[in-house]
Amino acid sequence: MRRSQGFFQISVPCPVCRGEGKVIATPCPKCKGEGVLPQMRELTVRVPAGVDTGTRLRLRGEGENGMYGGPPGDLYVVITVEEDRTFRRQGQDLVHTCNITFPQAALGIRLEVPSLDGPITLDVPKGTQSGAVLRLKGKGMPYLGQNRSGDLLVEVIVQTPTRLSARQEELIRELDQLFGKDDGPLDKVKSAARKIFKK
Repeated sequence: MRRSQGFFQISVPCPVCRGEGKVIATPCPKCKGEGVLPQMRELTVRVPAGVDTGTRLRLRGEGENGMYGGPPGDLYVVITVEEDRTFRRQGQDLVHTCNITFPQAALGIRLEVPSLDGPITLDVPKGTQSGAVLRLKGKGMPYLGQNRSGDLLVEVIVQTPTRLSARQEELIRELDQLFGKDDGPLDKVKSAARKIFKK
């Protein structure tokens, strides 16, 4: 179709046949002459290991039908990963927070921490400070399409007791005095720490 606008003529497709050059006289009342009908169906999608929120999976040929007999489009599945109570995610690394007592931080301890492969043993060294992060190589989330994984980061939090008995306060004051002496014997410090938090 040609339309005139002043001195200009513009050619546009026919709004009835959409440029095909033919019209269906009695179109189907359901498809309205399109030749296809919308249909809902469920698809099984294989989600690879290591996906994160925002990852898009492409299913070829599962989208809308192409116009004028063209090939169908694709369907994109956008992944949303739920939060976990045990781990926090930092990319492909996993973070787990572990609480220990002051004597355990001072003397060191062997802990059992969770991982994707089950509980594993972690040695917390002597003198570990609150907020320290211990790294376990290769115990995190796998990288997409790669034969390697991130790390498991264990964040150690030293708990400070909020309620102390009179005897515990006395031992802590004694421990504080021992820390103040440069030549204070380490064995006495360890013994006092064990007495303070002895169950």
